[in-house]
Amino acid sequence: MAYQATLQEMETALQRIQGSPADNGRLEMISARPSVGQRKLVEVGELDAEGGLVGDNWLDRGSSSTADGSANPEAQITIINTRLIETLAGDKTRWPLAGDQLFVDIDLSHDNLPPGARLSIGSAVVELTVAPHTGCAKFASRFGHDALRFVSGPEAMRQRRRGANAKVVRAGKIQVGDIVRKVDA
Repeated sequence: MAYQATLQEMETALQRIQGSPADNGRLEMISARPSVGQRKLVEVGELDAEGGLVGDNWLDRGSSSTADGSANPEAQITIINTRLIETLAGDKTRWPLAGDQLFVDIDLSHDNLPPGARLSIGSAVVELTVAPHTGCAKFASRFGHDALRFVSGPEAMRQRRRGANAKVVRAGKIQVGDIVRKVDA
């Protein structure tokens, strides 16, 4: 069985997770999902206003949250905090199992980044959306039911422990190591 953090380990790590920088964070990983169940780590990526992360299947995959099953423009890019996923996954090689595309060390909470807040990453800009990023059965199977409980619930959702949904508002290149900054809308 793969590593699964205990609820006590997650609670102990909470202060460290919440200690992520409010601004001037860092892009630690880019993970494209070329097809269901596949992950492709890239050092350099491109964010496109129409298609999201180039090489990712977001647009083709569609969404059960839209009336016509098309891709949800409010969930074009998924972003997760690196301190959180490090706690849940243990080894960095397991981070991509979360299914997110961008792994950042920045405070993703609603207090720091309310819906509509924008982040500059490389030459691209993304805007956090209202759409909540929630855990699912796949997330629980990969990281455990305690992990799903840890990222769920009103307080966890306010802190965006599971991460955030975003959309690309300015296309551009991104690279692992880029500074992630808050920008005015």
